[in-house]
Amino acid sequence: MKNTLLLHKMNLFSYLFQDWAANPKNIKGRFVLFLFRLVQVISRYTLLKIIFILYLAFYHYYVEWVLGIELPRKLTVGKGLMLYHGQALVVNQGVVMGEGCTLRNSVTIGHKKLADGTFSGCPRIGNHVDIGANVCIIGDVEIGDHVTIGAGAVVTKSVPAHSTVVGNPARILEKKNGEAQI
Repeated sequence: MKNTLLLHKMNLFSYLFQDWAANPKNIKGRFVLFLFRLVQVISRYTLLKIIFILYLAFYHYYVEWVLGIELPRKLTVGKGLMLYHGQALVVNQGVVMGEGCTLRNSVTIGHKKLADGTFSGCPRIGNHVDIGANVCIIGDVEIGDHVTIGAGAVVTKSVPAHSTVVGNPARILEKKNGEAQI
């Protein structure tokens, strides 16, 4: 819904290239995000899905299987997404991400299986969140705006805005207003 509204507010060209400026000198990131935004446009309309069925298959095969980057077409992501070394990147389609977020290699973001066999909700990630390499964010958690998540952190609880979190399990290292939280 949010992406549909966004597409109506900007023209197709602007929509497809909305992540371009966030990935300077990153040809792979620009290419993958262009393919991702194009698959999102095609997925909105049944007729386009029928006409571009081969493109949908190409996206699924090339981006997910060859490059190892799982950015599902139903994923909700704000503009300005930045990808660094996208290998082994897995994001569940139920995740909601704000604008200006950064994802690095080997990041996993999604739901978790509960004791009763059902699955939790997916994470909601705010604006301008910097996610380090090998980070795992799972469960029905909320990550506030302007959060930095250190490499290798395992986030299973919500994180307030303007924080830096590290470790397994993740803990708040500092708030960006200067308070140490160790």
